[in-house]
Amino acid sequence: MTRPAFGGNLMATIICKEHRPQMSTVRQGVMLKGQPDASRKGTVEEVKIAFDSSKFKVKILKTVKEPKNLVDITEAKILISGGRGVGTAENFKKLEELAHVLGAEISSSRAMVDAGIMPHERQVGQTGKTVRPDVYFALGISGAIQHLAGMEESDYIIAVNKDKFAPIFQSADLSIVGDVNEIVPLLTEKLQQHK
Repeated sequence: MTRPAFGGNLMATIICKEHRPQMSTVRQGVMLKGQPDASRKGTVEEVKIAFDSSKFKVKILKTVKEPKNLVDITEAKILISGGRGVGTAENFKKLEELAHVLGAEISSSRAMVDAGIMPHERQVGQTGKTVRPDVYFALGISGAIQHLAGMEESDYIIAVNKDKFAPIFQSADLSIVGDVNEIVPLLTEKLQQHK
């Protein structure tokens, strides 16, 4: 198994040749979904466990679910992701305009979630979600290994960053060096003309 180690600064491959059984967990979107196979059958074994509820130290008082009308970013075909280079919630509106033109979904790097600009369910990366859209726009994202772990399997990656040495450019299929807040409105305008 290969997993992030040392705070995500490197990837460690763990080999356990002599211990069985083994178990590992993966986040949603890390592997491609298989096609349904109706011919496969499984055995369901019902196991009854008697819990002593008096020993429970945690109790659920109530469950609150927020209504969501956004498409899950793991299902999006086109994803527009903003990072620290976008800067503010006001600048994210420019990304939303581009998303509207392309029929895309908005996501972000961890920096924007930590800043309170984007909700956690829109975060791409090691501590967010793993995505595989047809087209991934990395706008103002430097390309730290933690972010790359969540999006490097995208079919086509378009990156915009003012730092020409940003690591994201090594993973990108198309790279644009410049200020994302100047380039995105120009890109939106051009795409609207071609629509």
